[in-house]
Amino acid sequence: MLERTVDGLQDKLRRSPKDAEAWAALGSAYVEMGRATAQASYHQRAQGALDESLKLKPDNGSALIGLGALANARHDFTAARDYAVKAARPDSAEAQGVLVDALTQLGDDAGAAVALQRMLDLRPGVASFTRAAYHFELHGRVDDARDALRKALDSVSSSEEEAFCRFQLGELAFNAGALDEAAEHYERANSLQGRGKMAAARGRFDEALGHYRALVERTPAPQLLVEYGEVLEKAGRRDEASAQYSLAMQQLRSFGGDDLTAALIAADHGDPAEALRFAQAEWAKRQSVFTADAMAWALHVNKRSAEALPFSDKAVALGWQDKTVLRHRDAIQAVLR
Repeated sequence: MLERTVDGLQDKLRRSPKDAEAWAALGSAYVEMGRATAQASYHQRAQGALDESLKLKPDNGSALIGLGALANARHDFTAARDYAVKAARPDSAEAQGVLVDALTQLGDDAGAAVALQRMLDLRPGVASFTRAAYHFELHGRVDDARDALRKALDSVSSSEEEAFCRFQLGELAFNAGALDEAAEHYERANSLQGRGKMAAARGRFDEALGHYRALVERTPAPQLLVEYGEVLEKAGRRDEASAQYSLAMQQLRSFGGDDLTAALIAADHGDPAEALRFAQAEWAKRQSVFTADAMAWALHVNKRSAEALPFSDKAVALGWQDKTVLRHRDAIQAVLR
C-alpha cells in the first residue's frame, strides 16, 4: 500500500513539480517506508522531499508535520516537538500526534496528556486511540489500554491498521502472561514477530528462529535483530546471536541518534562501560521513564546498584508494568537487600 502511495505521488510530481502539498505527502510517505523497512535511506529521501515542500511553500503545516514525524523517527525528539508546535493548527490532529510522540519520549507526561486529549477531540480514530493505549500502558492502566485498542480496532479502515491493532493487543496480553490470548491476537495480525515470540516462550526454538529469520530478512530493525539474537542465545547458538547484536548496533548507527537502544544492547550483550556511556548520553537529552530504565540497568551491570535504584524508581513512577523494566528492577533490588 505504501509503495502504491509513493508511486502515485511521484507520478503526480512529474506532472506538477511545484505542488508543495504533494512533496509534503511524499516526504511523509517516505518516513513511513523507513519505519516499515528499517532502511535509513528513506529518511534521506523524506528530508529531501519535505525540504522541497518548504522551499515551494514556506512554513506550510503539512511539511512541518512531516519533518516532525521524521525527527521522531530519527529520535530527535526536541526537534520533533518544535516542528509540531510550529505546525499546530486548531484542526490538526496530525500535528498533535507528532507532539504526543515527542513529549512522551522527552518525559513530559503532562504535556503529552494534553496533546493526546486534543488529538482525541479532533479525530477519535486509530492514530489517536493507539496513542491513548500507549499512554495508559505507561501508567499501568492495562484495562484502559485494552479498551482504547478495541476502540482503535473498531475504527480501522485497512488491513494494515487492523494488523497493527491486533499486534498491540497481543503485546498487552503477552506482557501480562496471557499467552493463549496473545497467540490469538498475533495470529489474527498475521505477525511473524508475534509467532516468533510465542514459539520462543513455549520453548519451540527452531520454529521461533524460522519466524525471526524471515522477519529480519524483510525488516532488519534493531529491536527485531536483538529479539532474534536472544532466541539464538536461548537455543545455544551464541556466536550467531553475537552477530545479530553487532548488526543491530550497526543499524542503530546508520539511523543515528538512538543511544537508548544502544545502551540496552550493550548492557545485556556487550560492554557494561559502553552501556553506561550510551545511557548517560541519552539521559542528558531527555529524562523519560525509558531513559530512566536504561540508566538504572546500565548502572546495575556496572555494579553500581545503589546508584541505579533512584533511576529504577523513576522508571516505574507513572505505574509502568513492562516485564523487562520490572525484571531490571527486581535484579537491582535483590542486590541491595
